[in-house]
Amino acid sequence: MRSETIPAKSGRAWRVAAGRSLRVVDVDGGQTGDLFAVAADDPADGQSNGRTFDYGGTLRLSTGSVLYSRRSRPLLRIAEDEVGTHDFLYAPCSQQMYEIEYAATGPRPNCFDNLVGALAAFGVPASTVTTAFNVFMNVGIAPDGGLTVLAPASAVAGRGTTFVAERDLFVAVTSCPASNCNGGRAQRLVVELL
Repeated sequence: MRSETIPAKSGRAWRVAAGRSLRVVDVDGGQTGDLFAVAADDPADGQSNGRTFDYGGTLRLSTGSVLYSRRSRPLLRIAEDEVGTHDFLYAPCSQQMYEIEYAATGPRPNCFDNLVGALAAFGVPASTVTTAFNVFMNVGIAPDGGLTVLAPASAVAGRGTTFVAERDLFVAVTSCPASNCNGGRAQRLVVELL
């Protein structure tokens, strides 16, 4: 096993061989992160929330769920989920999101840039990175379809989610800097490569 810390507001990426596992751990409790997988044999074939919802028949992904690519190929299977609540609706936070939603000025650390930067080392173009799987992010869906970002579901320190690669992949993980989904602060995550 290899363990790597993802410092707050940053991201990293790895090549993960088919059949190997990657576990994302919320070591301090209350932190969300973004995970994005890409087929190693086709850097344009990134994960797709729409395909995943189509084939799984649910918005709520947990143990046994498969994340599919935009070309309908299985990428990751959730093998173990100690948290049980994640989001696959929201796009990664971005510089534009901070400017549009919060009228922020100046550069801000963000998941989109962190994912793109980490995956660039493997030749993955920025255009491949779309909707990330937001580990531990808790989103309420109202009857009228309204979305509400709630406190992270991983409030207990040390809980995590384990993914198994269904094919050779490039996988990036961030520790989300957006304060609205992390209780007003950003903390580290740990990724264990098994």
